[in-house]
Amino acid sequence: MDYDFSFFLFVATVVTGVIWGGYVAWLKTQNRPYDAENEPWLVEYAHSFFPVVLIVLVLRSFIAEPFRIPSASMMPTLLIGDFILVNKFTYGIRLPVINKKVIEVNEPQRGDIVVFRFPKDPTVDYIKRVIGLPGDKIGYFNKTLSVNGAPVSQAAIGTYEGRGQGQDMSGSIELNEDLTGVEHKILVRQEAPTVEGVFVVPEGHYFVMGDNRDNSNDSRYWGMVPEQNLVGKAFFIWMSWDWQDKGVGFDRIGTALK
Repeated sequence: MDYDFSFFLFVATVVTGVIWGGYVAWLKTQNRPYDAENEPWLVEYAHSFFPVVLIVLVLRSFIAEPFRIPSASMMPTLLIGDFILVNKFTYGIRLPVINKKVIEVNEPQRGDIVVFRFPKDPTVDYIKRVIGLPGDKIGYFNKTLSVNGAPVSQAAIGTYEGRGQGQDMSGSIELNEDLTGVEHKILVRQEAPTVEGVFVVPEGHYFVMGDNRDNSNDSRYWGMVPEQNLVGKAFFIWMSWDWQDKGVGFDRIGTALK
């Protein structure tokens, strides 16, 4: 079990609920009326916080969860300082804390931007793009992808100019990549070393890469993402703030991700 924020949120919900509910049950055994204005201070706090933490727990666990982008690995799609929302039910309903799937919904599709628990350290959340599905054979040579033997189309856009904390990405080549029907932008640096090879995706796993191909710690380096490590699908930028880029990036707020 990973002792993250969800765990402590769950504990807070249980503790406040037990204190408040236990007090109400005790009053009934004493045939005493419930008087919210004369609750003991501990019960008063539990009464006040229980509905708040319960709502937050339900929203975070089953609806949507906010994340902040800390690195440049998904540039130019996501910039350092972007705040995103992740759909928690796209890939199935999971119980909080134990992360057990109880309701099947959809499976990840090639091109989805996903948040997942890093296989090497499940306490850390990563965000990448799904490149390979179970059973796929992914090739990566000369900065170009192939999926099941078919080259992935790339069209040069120009030289990328970084901003804020991503300024060191200036000079990269920006391309539009058509990942079997999902078009998105990527960055490459022809002179940068990278891992090349053919990667076969086993059942129940996914091959993921960052859009910033030469500045991304992804499946080329540490392997596949197990299905049970998926957290959800990123779908929306609700805020963007980079202290090196004149504060709030109003032009990015409200951007739908693809």
